[in-house]
Amino acid sequence: MPEIAEPVSVSLPATRSLRDSTGASILIIDDEGAIRESLDTLLTLEGFNVTMAIDGPSGLDQLSRNQYDLLLLDLALPGESGIDLLPRILEIQPQLPVIMITAYGTVGNVVDAIRAGAENFTQKPWDNEKLLADIRTAVSRHRAEEEVVQLKRTLKQRYNFEHIIGKSEPMLRLFDMVGQVAPSRSTVLIQGESGTGKELIAKAIHANSPRRDKPFVPVNTGAVPSELLESTLFGHVKGAFTSAVSSKKGLFEVANGGTLFLDEIGTMGIDMQAKILRVLQDRRFMHLGGTSEIQVDVRIIAATNVNLQQAVRDGRFREDLFYRLNVIALELPPLRSRREDIPLLAAHFLKFYAEENGMEPRVLAPDAMRVLMDYEWPGNVRELENAMERGVVLSTAKTIPADLLPAQLTGSTYSASILDHRPDASLFDLMEEIERRIIADRLERCHWNQTEAAEYFKIPLSTLNQKIKRLNVEIKKRSLRD
Repeated sequence: MPEIAEPVSVSLPATRSLRDSTGASILIIDDEGAIRESLDTLLTLEGFNVTMAIDGPSGLDQLSRNQYDLLLLDLALPGESGIDLLPRILEIQPQLPVIMITAYGTVGNVVDAIRAGAENFTQKPWDNEKLLADIRTAVSRHRAEEEVVQLKRTLKQRYNFEHIIGKSEPMLRLFDMVGQVAPSRSTVLIQGESGTGKELIAKAIHANSPRRDKPFVPVNTGAVPSELLESTLFGHVKGAFTSAVSSKKGLFEVANGGTLFLDEIGTMGIDMQAKILRVLQDRRFMHLGGTSEIQVDVRIIAATNVNLQQAVRDGRFREDLFYRLNVIALELPPLRSRREDIPLLAAHFLKFYAEENGMEPRVLAPDAMRVLMDYEWPGNVRELENAMERGVVLSTAKTIPADLLPAQLTGSTYSASILDHRPDASLFDLMEEIERRIIADRLERCHWNQTEAAEYFKIPLSTLNQKIKRLNVEIKKRSLRD
């Protein structure tokens, strides 16, 4: 859930050199295998990242899924010609420079290609040096335009800090840290209790970095079964395991050029920790079942709500990985330690949920605000948000009184509530109902993360699952607001 903050002054990040085309991504669409291989060899040796497509449909598919710095497009493709295809290409990526290539160059072809939106035109067989010079010029212009767009976006968004509420001293210090670390390439470790907004901070770092226009890919490592996590992160080749009917990219590849956010990294198994450490060290990995290494440029932001140093001492987390992740550590303060932010947060959530439900603006009654200020907030900002959503939905007037707030805020006990509503129930039934409510309440506070709830109750996950089934506890879909 977006949050709002007062403006924070930060300096703009340094931009990359516009003359440097190294590492630019180039797509080649050509139906002749020899032409594709020749261009791939030439461009790869010059430091470009090359992707190839054999026809228009496969090229359009690549363009819809990936961003490129330049397209080399064959004029005489099977089906639609390159000129016919060009308007559809520019609908997908309007600023993409396109160089047309053909064995049959005529003045008419050149004019048609330029009118359709091509950057330049070259004829087979091409002159390597001239083609490379044309490519470098087009890429430099494209990147220069990107830098202008990014700068305008940065000035307009003021570093996205308007999405994070806080005027308390701990939050102002955090804003300063985010402003300093965002432009760097350094790995960041975000620590904080559940519900404090770790993913929100990770997104702010990404949005204010030079990678802002590349993917931000979040993965909750605690929510992915351990046997699937390696395939999820690193991808797999066809036949790597029984259900691998086709090859699939992992999230490291999806996030290439951008940021990969590893949430709940403290729950990751030791074997997987070793694989993550290797990627952090070498920026290389292999698909599950694969034999060739893949190189990626990904910034890692990790988050945890457990004490990783204690986990290292307990042998549950690798010390070398901890120090690799702990290059820059950001600590998110719990809501109880920044109570001056509670009225701001409450007002924001009330406004948001009133608008979302098509209702008039809502405000808290004085007794309701006193409840918020006195409560310890074990579920942090997420728990406050849920409480405000409940208040808005249940309210019939502009002012929300304390009795519309959740029972745990106002001090009502499970047992008192149950006794009031089930006066004829047996002791056994009452105890089951209390256990059901306690489990449901903790799951809600844990964002419906059963692993986290089991750790809180200090019981095995299998035991918690058995209780959930026996007591018919309703499991809701997990939110993405952490």
